[in-house]
This record gives sequence, C-alpha cells and structure tokens, in this order.
Amino acid sequence: MVKIIMHGCNGHMGQVISGLVEKDPDAEIVAGIDVADQGKNSYPVYTNMEECQVEADALIDFSSAKATDALLAYCEKRKLPVVLCTTGLSEELLAKVEETSKNVAVLKSANMSLGINTLMKLLQDAAKVLATAGFDMEIVEKHHRLKLDAPSGTALALADSINEAMDNQYHYIYDRSQRREMRDDKEIGISAVRGGTIVGEHEVIFAGPDEVIEFKHTAYSKAVFGKGAVEAAKFLAGKPAGRYDMSDVISAK
Repeated sequence: MVKIIMHGCNGHMGQVISGLVEKDPDAEIVAGIDVADQGKNSYPVYTNMEECQVEADALIDFSSAKATDALLAYCEKRKLPVVLCTTGLSEELLAKVEETSKNVAVLKSANMSLGINTLMKLLQDAAKVLATAGFDMEIVEKHHRLKLDAPSGTALALADSINEAMDNQYHYIYDRSQRREMRDDKEIGISAVRGGTIVGEHEVIFAGPDEVIEFKHTAYSKAVFGKGAVEAAKFLAGKPAGRYDMSDVISAK
C-alpha cells in the first residue's frame, strides 16, 4: 500500500485523484494540503504545509506554481518523493526542480497521461523507420476554447520525442500563413485548434509517397492525468534521489 499526501487536494485534479485512489487497493491518501479545509475529504487536510508531518511514501502536487518553491523545500527537508504535476513553472523554478532532485526523488513530465507517454515511445520507433524513409511529419493538437497557450506543451513534447529519436535534426514550424515555399525535409509542422470543451486531442501524421500513417490520442476527461499521477506516485515510492519522468513509469511496467 503506497501512502500519498495530496498537495492541492481541494482543487479539481486533487478531487479527481482522491476519487481514483479511493478505488485503488494499492494506494491510500493519508493527508491533504490546501489553502483551506473544506471538510469534504476522508483524510485530514492541513492548511499549513509545515504542520503536515504525516508519514507517507510520496506526495502528488496539482496546485499552483506560486506554491512550488515552498513545496520543493518541504519535500527535500522530509526526503519525500514528489510527483510534480503543476504546470507553468518559470525557468527559475525549473532550475529549483533540478537542484532538489539531487537530494530527493522528483518526477515531472509535460503530460501525466499513461497513453500520451506510451505514444511518445511508439513515435520514436515509428520515426526511425518512417522519417528515415522520407515521410513528412505533422502534429495537430486540439483543446478547449479557454486554453491560453498554443501549441500545447504536450504537442511540443511529442515533437521533442520524435526529434530526439532523429538526433535533433528537425526544426518546428508553427505557422505557414506568411510562407510561400515548399516544406523542407527537416521540419515538423505543429498546428493548434481551440474550441468548445475539447479536453485534449493530439494527432501525429506521417505522410509519405502514396500512404499516410496517423497516431492519435484523445482525452475525454482529466481523469487520465490523475490516473497517471497515481501510477507515478506508486513508481516513485522508495526511489533514490534523482530526476524522473513518465517514461520511467512506462518502462517499469
């Protein structure tokens, strides 16, 4: 049984993860941390992080970037492995993540979905065959109308995964409206669609002479990210200090 502290327990993802863990025989949330105790959780909630000294195997963070600095210091002090799911971290905070990982296990990925991270591994294998054979590569991502950034961090992570497999030979093209030229052999096109309530859809297209191969991942709810976070916490429990990501979780399965 992996014991988990949920940081940001009263937020949307904190509640999603709480519901998932309640049905998981191999995990238990033993405490939560949030700015206020709303009395809706089956576990104790601490509004002061330093007061939470409950024994645990890992901490899952789905909160705010504003809290990351203090959270990393807390986990480092307690030698508590942390699954860092909060996005929008500054370069300074990302550097702090790397520094903290020298003393405690830290897992951070651009996307917590098990499906997306499995897809990244498949894309690397596909690229080594298809890109080498001259196939063009395009990524189309779709999200809800409220999403502020474009392209998505996941789309960039997919492109980076392909590029890594190809010795970083490729560059990215985000907009062709001002270009009047053929695509070159070393570009990956990335397009963004925003509308409605689309949770997240990513399609990777390998287009070659007379044939097209498509890889697609669709998220129908944010529960897919919560499920990945729980699996990451199980993986991270007992791990030595170091920087981990979801590819490590996938490889261990």
